[in-house]
Amino acid sequence: MASLAHGLIMDLDIFLAVITTATEVGNTRPSQSLPEKVARIHDVQFYCLTSSAWDDFSSSQDSLVNPENMGTVPSRDAFSQPLNSNAVFEHPCMPLTKILSSGSFYYALDAPWDPSSRLAVRLSRDSRVQNDIGIFDEGFVWNEYIIRSLLDFRERLDLHERQELDRCQFIVLAIQGYVGVSTMALPAPPVNGAPVIASLSLISRLGWKRAGTRFNTRGVDDDGNTANFVETETILSTDQHSVSYTQVRGSVPLFWEQQGIQTFGQRIQITRPQASQPAFERHFAHLIEEYGATHAINLLGTKENEATLTAAYAKHLYQARGIWGDQLSISHYDFHNAVRVGGHDSIVREFGHLEDIADHMDHFGFTLTDTSTGERITEQNGVFRTNCLDCLDRTNFVQDILSRKAIEQFLGLVHREWLQANILWAHHRELWAENGDALSRIYAGTGALNTSFTRTGKRTLAGVLSDATKSVSRAYINNFQDKSKQIAIDMFLGNLNNQTQVNIFDPVHDMVRKTLNERVSEYSSNRPCSVFIGTWNVNGRPPSESLVPWLFPRDSEPDIFVLGFQEIVLLTAQQIVQTDPEKRRVWEHKIMETINGRSKTSGDYVLLRSEQLVGTALLVIVKSELTSVIRNVEGATRKTGLRGISGNKGGVGIRLDYHDTSFCFVTAHLAAGHSNVEERNADFWTITKDCISSKGKRSRATSKCVNEGRDISSRKFRSNIIWLADTNYRIDLPNESVRSLTTERDYDPLIGLDQLRLAIEAGEAFTGYDEGPLLFPPTYKYDVGTDNYDSSEKMRIPAWTDRILFRGSLDLSVYSRAELRGSDHRPVFALFRTEVRMIDTVKRAAISRLLLETTMADIPGGMLEEKIAALALPSNKDDLPAPSSDDLNWWESLEIDKGSLVISPPLLEAALANPFDSPGDSPLSSCPSSDEELYSHAADLPIPIIPEPAMRRGGHVSGL
Repeated sequence: MASLAHGLIMDLDIFLAVITTATEVGNTRPSQSLPEKVARIHDVQFYCLTSSAWDDFSSSQDSLVNPENMGTVPSRDAFSQPLNSNAVFEHPCMPLTKILSSGSFYYALDAPWDPSSRLAVRLSRDSRVQNDIGIFDEGFVWNEYIIRSLLDFRERLDLHERQELDRCQFIVLAIQGYVGVSTMALPAPPVNGAPVIASLSLISRLGWKRAGTRFNTRGVDDDGNTANFVETETILSTDQHSVSYTQVRGSVPLFWEQQGIQTFGQRIQITRPQASQPAFERHFAHLIEEYGATHAINLLGTKENEATLTAAYAKHLYQARGIWGDQLSISHYDFHNAVRVGGHDSIVREFGHLEDIADHMDHFGFTLTDTSTGERITEQNGVFRTNCLDCLDRTNFVQDILSRKAIEQFLGLVHREWLQANILWAHHRELWAENGDALSRIYAGTGALNTSFTRTGKRTLAGVLSDATKSVSRAYINNFQDKSKQIAIDMFLGNLNNQTQVNIFDPVHDMVRKTLNERVSEYSSNRPCSVFIGTWNVNGRPPSESLVPWLFPRDSEPDIFVLGFQEIVLLTAQQIVQTDPEKRRVWEHKIMETINGRSKTSGDYVLLRSEQLVGTALLVIVKSELTSVIRNVEGATRKTGLRGISGNKGGVGIRLDYHDTSFCFVTAHLAAGHSNVEERNADFWTITKDCISSKGKRSRATSKCVNEGRDISSRKFRSNIIWLADTNYRIDLPNESVRSLTTERDYDPLIGLDQLRLAIEAGEAFTGYDEGPLLFPPTYKYDVGTDNYDSSEKMRIPAWTDRILFRGSLDLSVYSRAELRGSDHRPVFALFRTEVRMIDTVKRAAISRLLLETTMADIPGGMLEEKIAALALPSNKDDLPAPSSDDLNWWESLEIDKGSLVISPPLLEAALANPFDSPGDSPLSSCPSSDEELYSHAADLPIPIIPEPAMRRGGHVSGL
């Protein structure tokens, strides 16, 4: 057994993940003195450390559970239900068990070498840290979140204690992807006639920073991470040389999605066409920094959607070449068309001979090392980045070709007699076929297409039928099973709100973090930000008048425009089933023309993101210079019509981070009808749950908007939420009274019986939200084109249906309506002023180090070791249980409630008390704060304490 993680907190329980079954894959470089063996994980069990409730409830069992509930961890209280209950329970870690036991995770066996880093990186490290498990590529270690606290604890141990901990393999670093090793005897060289034993290894490392399933995760994020990013390394090792060749794959690095039910016609939406360049450049900046010159190989076809992506890809790369010049280039190769014309054989024959590809193959080279000395003879100085739509089938086929070409280059220099060694290329084909299947199962749920040709070099009828079956299976899995798998992935990576990292009690660092939070003003600054919010129910009509009175009611140019529309299309039965984006695009064009067409504008605006649910649409428009500092832009929708089936009613949310401040915008169209107040209240809570605070990949960043009390060290600790919606709340007064009071501009009696205000006061909806004063007439309902309220047979009662509500650090300066007559509603707008916080991470790290040094050096009232030595039982020792004896353990005398120990208040107080609390005049609070003092004071600090070796018994660290 080996521990995969120190612990994971789920619903206040702490679990330990243990690898129970694993098999050795092989030694990737058998000629080395220290083996580089890899094991494949097959079974993982989660053991609860805080409760016995799950002892007899296996985390690996199969149970029927609604995927919609996977984001909610079941409570132990559920087990108090009667035995004849029909409820089905699930171990809270069962989704994680399914992910970790899928056969796609690997770890280093025996010697602590680093399988997360390619050979060239490992060789470049100092020999003293080459086998340190604390040194790894964190972009490929999937369980880094759940072992982070233990790695930090390990870092603070002395060298001998650290080595003892490493030897027991309590900490395991797991990568996901594929590892394959083949050993073979190659023809003897002409010198001595003895055959050479060679090892061919293939290691694919899947990145986790934009992890997810096929239709849930596409494109790039604001930090430049792409979906399905994989680094694949081919290693050929003999007793004389080791050659390594690295390639990468990844989704097209633009903001694009595929929404709705997907079959075989790919509906692609480029969600931020005008604001992708910063993220695009961040992605290639990382590649060039990590691998050197980068040549992109785009295998997308000429079909409408793929052609759209190709055109956008080429445009962005052309602009990025202004930064990197010849270090960044691209080749477009229509894979499907080439297969139609000449078959797969033609690609194998021709691809490596394409001029651009061949030139870069020669230029990039490969990494070659001397096995006996470990010295690098040559180093790979560039990388091919290959993509198709999913970066699976076509990509794997082409990468197989490039891998073979690289090995042929090496053999042409060292072992020309092996170029015709069929056994070598048979193993190479098999490894790449297995690699394609493994990566495809992770991302799409089935094995890869074209692997029959990869294995045999022939296209057979059986292979064609197999590919057709896989395509059908993918469509089903991706549409109906991947949602629950996505939630499980996010659970593993720590993206769900009900998860907390295990906190190893560390009073010194806890004190430093607390003080650092209190001194946030020293390492951060604020900048002003203005936001325009507008909402309008346009009654299915296109723009017919100037929008300037609505968008520019004051002589100001806000940093951000946020516009919500309702009934942007007529709510017909056809529209409810299939959203029509054309009407939204007409409005987008008119709005951008209006904003950028103003003569006084100080800079261009770009459409950052738009999202639509049938007739409800949300647009976020920002100044172009802000696109580089706005990140994590995500959208979510929620239907509420016909109890969640229809999209005629519902909400749309978009969230973003502007520097280190979060904004969440929600537009909605709530239930209609004068008396349907409860339905409107229910719609609010449904949209809040699914568009703001829901869990899962698509909305996990959005959910951070409403997390209160987040640690100040978190990048997103400030959040603002704004609703701009047709709320449909009415006024509970007779029609004649409302119209009369409106004519007289006597709004107070109307506000007193406004259904929304009453719902807020009763805590039934919009709890905690503020709204500006209603100093303008009701916005609903007018005869179109006039200033007359509804004169039809229904004679609807005027009401303030169109509202803007907010919570957060927002200063409302204007709240009014515009007199546009193109709809039966009047548009409403609000102007907000706020400040966004910018964290200076370098200065924050410097202050953190200084605080730690100050704390470790000397604390008023005694040295740190004296405080540790003085740590004793609380004064009320009589309330503590008796010590354990040979016959009875102390915890057995405590009360047990549903499998959990019930800790008495004195014990609990003793546990929660921090004996390291400092007095008010602690050096932490009086530490230098100016930049000059900050960076010069460290030299004057007293000499830190030299930790003494811990007492050990029987060769094990005492207390572990």
